[in-house]
Order: sequence, then C-alpha cells, then structure tokens
Amino acid sequence: MKVFQIGAAGGVGRPLATLLTARGDQVTGMHRNPAQADTIAATGATPIPGDLIADTVDELAAKFRGHDAIVFSAGAHGTGVDQTTLIDGKGLEKSAAAARQAGVSRFLLVSVFPDAGRDRETSPGFEHYMRVKKSADVHLVNTDLDWLIVRPGTLRDEPGNGSVTAGLAIEYGDVHRDNVAAFLAAALHRPQLNRMIIELTDGPTPAEEAVDRLLG
Repeated sequence: MKVFQIGAAGGVGRPLATLLTARGDQVTGMHRNPAQADTIAATGATPIPGDLIADTVDELAAKFRGHDAIVFSAGAHGTGVDQTTLIDGKGLEKSAAAARQAGVSRFLLVSVFPDAGRDRETSPGFEHYMRVKKSADVHLVNTDLDWLIVRPGTLRDEPGNGSVTAGLAIEYGDVHRDNVAAFLAAALHRPQLNRMIIELTDGPTPAEEAVDRLLG
C-alpha cells in the first residue's frame, strides 16, 4: 500500500510511518519545515516538501497522485487561532479536494474527542480549535471520499502498548499516541472500515482486533 501522510513528523505521524514501513508499505511524508525531513526519513518514509497553507489544491493533488490512501494528522499545535483555521480547517478542506482530484478515495482524519477539555477551564484558543475541528469533520463527511474519522482522547507521549478501546461512542479517556498510530495502521489495511467516526482511548484490545470488532 502507498500511503501519503500529512503531519508525518508529528507525534502520531512518526510512529504510524514506522509501523507502516515495517509491514512493507510505501509511505510518503509531507513536511513544511526542512528540518523535519530527517525525522521523517528515520521512520523509513520518504520525505516530500509541502505546505498546507501555501500549496494550491492542484499542487497538493500532484503530490497525492499515485497513492492508495491519505492520512491527515497535521495540526497548528497551539500556534494561534489563525494558524488553526488555516491548517486544521482550510488545510483539511484543501487536502480533501486534492485527494478527490488525484483519485485517492481513502482518507483518514485524526480529529479530537468531543469531550476534550470539559474537566478544566479552557481558553478562547482551545474553543476555537474545537470548533474548527468539528467543522473539518463535517466537511469531510459531506465529501464522496471513503473517509474515516478517528477522534482520540487526551493524547499522551509515553510509549504505548498497541491496545485500545474503539467505538462509535465510548467513555472519554487518555490515549497514547503510539496506540493511535497502531489503530490507524490497522484501519488502513481494512478498506471496508470507512465512512465512520470512531472514538478512541487506551484500552484492553489489540488495535487489529479492535478494528475487526468494528467491522462486526
């Protein structure tokens, strides 16, 4: 499988690329910062320069063409409301349009659990982020792509064990980034798992088995 990653140098993107290349998939990882090229290459993926803000739909489509699936895990990561709008929002919209133009129907989006932040005082920037992420989900759902939206709980950086709880509606909780990557890697290889919104936390079920359970 040929997978194109948007956000390949991030906390979910890196372990995902490592898992995919280890199983023999060809992974292309897009980066805006030249310094991220070595980070992506270290996972076994092929780095390619790109910019969700500056690139046109045509330019993104040219990069996507020839791949079997796209994984969007990019984010502004607290760099301001304008960047959040341009990357998490408009960037997703441009990527979806480019995927359609390039003929890549499989599109996985890492979103956010709707209960995020409810146990603490949030900032206007965080509330803007949540609104943008929800609008991005709505936009993708209304395309004709074979989309899959994964909404992880609070992300943790410590090493994961590859086990999760996944479902259409589950209780809110933490999830290790490694475990999100394990779920995405398994889901990518189950093309019949599409046009669903999945909530995800750490849990007792190996990621491959969790995907199989979702398929019934």
